[in-house]
Amino acid sequence: MRYKNLNDLIASSSGSRKYFLSLPTSVQLELHDQNDYIHSLYDLHSNAEYISKSEYISKPDLR
Repeated sequence: MRYKNLNDLIASSSGSRKYFLSLPTSVQLELHDQNDYIHSLYDLHSNAEYISKSEYISKPDLR
């Protein structure tokens, strides 16, 4: 099923919401930045995997 955006997906699908909430907060925040581009559970999984593997999330904060 295709949803309007990430917010609609996690509001309408308990499985998607459960998966989303199982992710680290940093990944959840990045996914919210991609809200308009996530329309399915597949999109959610794909984007979460990409973000999790990205150097942006993996690097420690050096401040």
